[in-house]
Amino acid sequence: WTNLVLKTQDGSIVVIEPNMPLNTARSPYIVCVSPKNQKYGEEETLQGVLCQVAESFTSTFTASHLKLETEARLQQLDGKIEAESMKLIGLSHLNKDVADIREQIRQERITWQSIQDNQNKSDMNYINSSIPVASYSKYTLSPETIRYLKEPTFNIWHWEPNEMICLFEQMYKELGLVEEFNINHNVLRRFLTCIQHNYKTNPFHNFRHCFCVTQMMYTTIHLCQLTEKLTKQDILILLTACICHDLDHPGYNNTYQINARTELPIRYNDISPLENHHAAIAFDILGRPECNIFANISNERFKKIRQEIIMLILATDMARHSEIVENFKSKLDTFDFNNDEYLKSLKMILIKCCDISNEVRPMEVSEPWVDCLLEEYFLQSDREKGEGLPVAPFMDRDKVTKATAQIGFIKFVLVPLFESLSKLFPQIEEPMLTALREAYEHYERLKVEEEKSRRGIDYNYHVLSTSSTSVNDEKDTTDESKENKKDDSNRASSSRFKDWLFSNNNEKSDKEKKEKKQGGILKKSEKEKSPKRSY
Repeated sequence: WTNLVLKTQDGSIVVIEPNMPLNTARSPYIVCVSPKNQKYGEEETLQGVLCQVAESFTSTFTASHLKLETEARLQQLDGKIEAESMKLIGLSHLNKDVADIREQIRQERITWQSIQDNQNKSDMNYINSSIPVASYSKYTLSPETIRYLKEPTFNIWHWEPNEMICLFEQMYKELGLVEEFNINHNVLRRFLTCIQHNYKTNPFHNFRHCFCVTQMMYTTIHLCQLTEKLTKQDILILLTACICHDLDHPGYNNTYQINARTELPIRYNDISPLENHHAAIAFDILGRPECNIFANISNERFKKIRQEIIMLILATDMARHSEIVENFKSKLDTFDFNNDEYLKSLKMILIKCCDISNEVRPMEVSEPWVDCLLEEYFLQSDREKGEGLPVAPFMDRDKVTKATAQIGFIKFVLVPLFESLSKLFPQIEEPMLTALREAYEHYERLKVEEEKSRRGIDYNYHVLSTSSTSVNDEKDTTDESKENKKDDSNRASSSRFKDWLFSNNNEKSDKEKKEKKQGGILKKSEKEKSPKRSY
């Protein structure tokens, strides 16, 4: 190290400080090299080294600290990025799952019926091509059965599917249709067998319902002597339309089909989707040579038969009920059996009457149908609730009973419908309208019993709750004997009140029945002249 010293012109050492004299051109400072001091130089050297070490350590420590802090922050940032990425991946998977679920629901709503249609078509191919007609047992009907088949009291629950097919054949033969239209017996059997296999096993809309409707049409043809008023072609149309009118019914009505946006309302533009489907399946079957009972009919004749069968099947849509009934009523006063439009209106009324004719039958035959119908309704309403669709009150298991379901239907739908037909054919008054009025009275009595039972259940629950509360309140203040005495008194009082309540209900029920006899749906004169059915 070398020491430098500032001196003035006179040789004085200049002390370096803020107040040092100015260095001027006239008297400039002189820079002198002072003699080297070993000790002083070593100290200076050591001090310089220490300063450098301190500065280096400080900069190193600061850089290391900053590095650690930066790395920590980078790790935090990496963690956040990874977490957000996982969220995005999870959200992406969730969106995909939701989309898949929505697609599954949509596919279930839209394609479940298509799957069933395809299954039915494969079944139809199997039935037509693989099952020989000769494999079916041939039945011999007794004269009593043949006669009984023409009665509205015919018990449709006593017959198996193969037997019903045999009874269908009897109808076609007895009415002269097999002979008139040259229908091959084996083709007729294949046609009826294929029809049977294309009715689903629904609680209500099944092959037995098909037989029930057709048998009532057969009864009406004989009861109203329609063979004298209509042509054999008209009879063929009526009978065949009844057999085909609910083919491949899925068990869920048009309202559900439209609300759930299934394939059928899309195909038929929300216009009677089920009925259009039934007609389409019918002519799909008839289009197969081995099932074509119209094979020996001219094209012109077949065209009219097809047109009217479709017309009658579409007429079974209850959404058109008022329109069809009012149209028929407007023609009654001047009804002309030679006018095609009048006859079409009559045929639509006939198939409508037969389609909803269960209550015309004896109670032991008709009442099980109500249970079947309600079961099908409840299955639909449960599905509608599960899918978030509107539910009709008359289908809701929490809002409807057997009695309430039938009373309004008989009074406002069945009786007016059959009364309009009776104006043209008075002979149905006794066997059909009287039966409807008796069914109405039966369900009125059942409604009273249901209300009585419900009140009894509510009352018993109230009494038990009151007794339990009374015993608990007095448990700490009375001994066991007093509690027992109190309970006995409560039970006796409850029993007397219950007897009084039900006695008043019975009196009210009797009063309602008397009022109904004076001006209700069942006229007194009709009661006296018609035998009561057993329930």
